[in-house]
Amino acid sequence: MTELTLGKALGAGLRQAMRDDDKVVLLGEDIGKLGGVFRITDGLLDEFGAARVIDTPLAESGIVGTAVGLAFRGYRPVVEIQFDGFVYPAFDQIVAQVAKLHYRTQGRVKMPITIRIPWAGGIGAAEHHSESPEAYFVHTAGLRVIAVSNPEDAYRSLRQAIASDDPVIFFEPKRLYHHKGEVDLEAPLADAPPMGLARVVRAGTDATLITYGAMVSTALQAAEAAEDDGISLEVIDLRSLSPVDYDSVAASVRKTGRVVVAHEASREAGVAAEVIASITERCFEYLESAPLRVTGHDIPYPPAKLEMYHLPDLDRLLDAVDRVLDRPNSLTGADA
Repeated sequence: MTELTLGKALGAGLRQAMRDDDKVVLLGEDIGKLGGVFRITDGLLDEFGAARVIDTPLAESGIVGTAVGLAFRGYRPVVEIQFDGFVYPAFDQIVAQVAKLHYRTQGRVKMPITIRIPWAGGIGAAEHHSESPEAYFVHTAGLRVIAVSNPEDAYRSLRQAIASDDPVIFFEPKRLYHHKGEVDLEAPLADAPPMGLARVVRAGTDATLITYGAMVSTALQAAEAAEDDGISLEVIDLRSLSPVDYDSVAASVRKTGRVVVAHEASREAGVAAEVIASITERCFEYLESAPLRVTGHDIPYPPAKLEMYHLPDLDRLLDAVDRVLDRPNSLTGADA
């Protein structure tokens, strides 16, 4: 095991994928000589050359369109979108071409494209640099959507995404880029858990707290704080947002009977709403209380000095837990 930051783990995953398959090519703004704005691709230009680590113009639609052409020719392009909010100029290419070409050609054309997106808030940046657009892509048939939360998962899941014949939107929580964890760089990829499986991060019996990305760390803090009050929370990291591993989710809900789903993105029509609807369909007779959401607010991303009031925090998670457990002194309302 090697201790790496999440950012370094992603770089290691890219390096190994490029060594394993010379059809893997990287495209993005400043990913070559600079090594990317977050230095994820640092050193890859020197090792693999400018034909495989391609600095592109500042044109996200053109970058993804080029990746589509490369996929047609048998390559496995990995696109870096510099910041989450910069993906919107490429939205048409992703939803109209990347997601649909395999279906449109009746399976004759594969789109093994991985689109990496540094994502979400917590770094004191402005709008277009701190957004959570995952629901747009979850709603789009034909895409896999992955959100990692730790270095080991980042390394393993990125390699799986690149090896997959499906197009993958790969969300990386930028506020965790410098967080460290143990990574097994030697384990065969074939032995890793499938990319689409959820993970029970912490076992519990009283309520299930479901989340993904950087919010997993917040959920674990909430579980530790709740333990001081004698409350046992089970924390689930979804990992895959499309498809969702509902078998693992349902198994937890049937055990605890109470659910809180959390994410940074806005509440309206977010991932939490779909997860809760699906839980209700599958587990209605097991639920002891109505599931609750804890999310960002339905506003454009706020200025950096106000983001602490926008992002779900420990107190908001614990308040929702109190409410699903019908504990006294909790706030009222349907959602947090």
